[in-house]
Amino acid sequence: MRDMDEVDAPALRQAYEELLAELDAGGFGPPPEGQLSAEQIVAHLAANDELMSEATEAVLAGSPFAYYDLDTIHRPQLDALVSECGGLDGLAALFRATSQKLCALAERLGPAAEAPVDTVLREGFDLDVDDSLPWGRALDLHIRVHLPLHLAQLRALRRQPHLA
Repeated sequence: MRDMDEVDAPALRQAYEELLAELDAGGFGPPPEGQLSAEQIVAHLAANDELMSEATEAVLAGSPFAYYDLDTIHRPQLDALVSECGGLDGLAALFRATSQKLCALAERLGPAAEAPVDTVLREGFDLDVDDSLPWGRALDLHIRVHLPLHLAQLRALRRQPHLA
């Protein structure tokens, strides 16, 4: 059993493995109007991983840091990342790398997971945080709310092709 001041690194790795398996399965249809495409979801996840890695590195270094998950990491930014990566395959490779980096950093946190980080997390009605949280708690919300939400979005894009 893990200490409460440590990040559940195995759960983090498992959440990423499920997302990566979903990406490997492919076959995504277009999103309902106003929602993100599979490419945009993966771009959001990769960009968010980079932000979380920066925060984790700061925590490990003992530096103050603020973390803002821009749920709506603006679509032009997502679209630019999609274009830069050349589509879903390139994004999946980037996401594989960003998720592995975050997992490796999270495994090193130990008691530093208790370090407070000004955190803004917004995911529709499922998650709305604007507070100083122990960084391990922010990572726990990422594991238990953020990643499963985007996994469900990807699964819905494959199961239910939507008409344009």
